[in-house]
Amino acid sequence: MVSDRNHIIVFRFSALGDIAMVVPVVKQWLDQHPQLTVTVVSTSFAAPLFQSIPRCHFIGADLKGKHSGLFGLYRLYKEIRKQTGNALVADLHQVLRTAILKFFFRLSGHTIATIDKGRKEKRLLTSKKNKVKSILKLQHERYADVFRALGFQGELDPNEKTLDPKHSVVDSNFSFSDGKINIGVAPFAKHLGKCYPTEKMKALLQLLKDEGYRIFLFGGGEKEIETLRLWVGDLGEDTFMVAGKFPFSTELYWIASMDLMVTMDSANMHLASLFSIPVVSIWGATHPDAGFMGFGQSKENAVSLELSCSPCSVFGNKPCWRGDYACMNQLEPRQIFLAISSCTSKFRK
Repeated sequence: MVSDRNHIIVFRFSALGDIAMVVPVVKQWLDQHPQLTVTVVSTSFAAPLFQSIPRCHFIGADLKGKHSGLFGLYRLYKEIRKQTGNALVADLHQVLRTAILKFFFRLSGHTIATIDKGRKEKRLLTSKKNKVKSILKLQHERYADVFRALGFQGELDPNEKTLDPKHSVVDSNFSFSDGKINIGVAPFAKHLGKCYPTEKMKALLQLLKDEGYRIFLFGGGEKEIETLRLWVGDLGEDTFMVAGKFPFSTELYWIASMDLMVTMDSANMHLASLFSIPVVSIWGATHPDAGFMGFGQSKENAVSLELSCSPCSVFGNKPCWRGDYACMNQLEPRQIFLAISSCTSKFRK
């Protein structure tokens, strides 16, 4: 079978931040190769990230429903082939699900390329003993390498804006043209090693409020949203909830309307990066050197404590070896506040 050399199927099912990192690669490769078409196969929730990109199609995978298990993945394979024919296959995830899908596509004679996750160097960077500290390849470049392996050469430009929302956020509670700086704060992450302590985060919010910034709170999950509601009640004027109030597609417009985002090493860092919004990111068990910095973000705006044990985890999911999560608990709100002040001084209205 002869593959369609101008059509690439892309697999990346999770997590949201990792999917968001795919977007600038797809966008720039399509811009650099006008003959190319890309079909992204991912969780349906991520569809808004790709819908505005010309020649980029999206197939939503229901991995907990009709596409679950071996037979479900075969059903997904059939649906993909029906829409894409003999396209090339780019596996940007390299997990069991994509291995099964690639098996089906390989039987049909498709050309396939798979991401090199750099597991060995990541183990060395995060090891407890004999740690080897080095700056690893950005995840975006690892994705780009898969496109290159399929014959599409190109370079990523970190200064290029990826997405441009078509709608402006309008709310009767405030005006975006009143001279105040709007800061979005996403204070949570999936794993404890990436979460700044809540009492310290609230203290940081108070510092921002006292300085005259307008604050917007982002997040998800019932427990987290309840915490944010309490903070809004305590902080009062010029503190607003975005979390839990809007669908994902609308929440993206809010992120794009911020002057600055403050995030953990989390999906919101990568979502803000898609709109070239500056991000002050807070790092604990993880570290920008592992390759997961937001696209186009300055490392100067990454706040962390440089401990001998850090980084100890690629994803923040490992228990703290010390037992005290010093990387987060010893990081003072004032240090983060100073990073925010330094960043906003460059565009203060």
